[in-house]
Amino acid sequence: MPRYAVIDVGTNSVKFNISERLDDGTWRTLVDRAEITRLGEGLEQTGEISSQAMERTVTAIATMAAEAKEKQVTAIAAVGTMGLRTARNSQQFIDAVEQRCGIRIEIIPGEEEGRLAYLAVKSGLGLAEGSLAVFDTGGGSTQFTFGRGSVVTERFSLNVGAVRYTEVYTLGGIVPPGQLSAALAAIATDLARLDNRPSPDVLVGMGGAITNIAAVKHQLAKYDPSIIQGSVLERAEIERQIELYRTMSLDDRRTVVGLQPKRADVILAGACIVKTVMDKLRKDKLSVSDRGLRHGLLIDRFSH
Repeated sequence: MPRYAVIDVGTNSVKFNISERLDDGTWRTLVDRAEITRLGEGLEQTGEISSQAMERTVTAIATMAAEAKEKQVTAIAAVGTMGLRTARNSQQFIDAVEQRCGIRIEIIPGEEEGRLAYLAVKSGLGLAEGSLAVFDTGGGSTQFTFGRGSVVTERFSLNVGAVRYTEVYTLGGIVPPGQLSAALAAIATDLARLDNRPSPDVLVGMGGAITNIAAVKHQLAKYDPSIIQGSVLERAEIERQIELYRTMSLDDRRTVVGLQPKRADVILAGACIVKTVMDKLRKDKLSVSDRGLRHGLLIDRFSH
């Protein structure tokens, strides 16, 4: 059976999937993981990917490419998102990856990112007909896709990502209430495009911040996608975790069961983005999708 690999190069992490396409058209996952490389570290200040962040990320992709070759994949699709869309030296990074790994990264627009995320949600959660809003929040941006059933009616990307707010508002450790309020106000302003929009029947969230929040809710010492996929996060749980992280040092956050230690500094900003999206769309709960852009890319590029 043919095997395919996809690589999603984000601002905060690189996500990697190898799957087999079965005879009935369904997919069997062989590898599915994320490595936090912080490609966008310092990007807000300099406008460029630093040499250290570039080396970390190229090394991670090289390891993934080697694993794909070892597993004898038929083809690899690799895409880049917000960090590569905004960095002045993106081409240098793309060339470095191609030279070292033989993989050409395609930088996709935010709208395409949203379309692929919606595709992943529809295939993974089997949601009933009705109005659906899907958001995928990452280190550099958040993609929104609105639809009804399988039809996408609108999609857009906003420059709302956990890495930037963490850096600008110093959210990586103990945060005074006033500082948190300022960050929340800035996020609300940057999400103004959601204002006065009809509340969807179903809200689905995906991305590292959301899956980590769900893992903390379920106290998963070892990440289990079968528990995360389709689980529900209530607004009260998001607010509980915001207060938890606000009052903890970075070292203390790293001990929270369910939270990836490498995500400890950006998790507060991520939770604030999730809360603000829920507030704007007037939803008291959301469903969690463990499947994201990489799964939509796999279906889109290799199903036919």
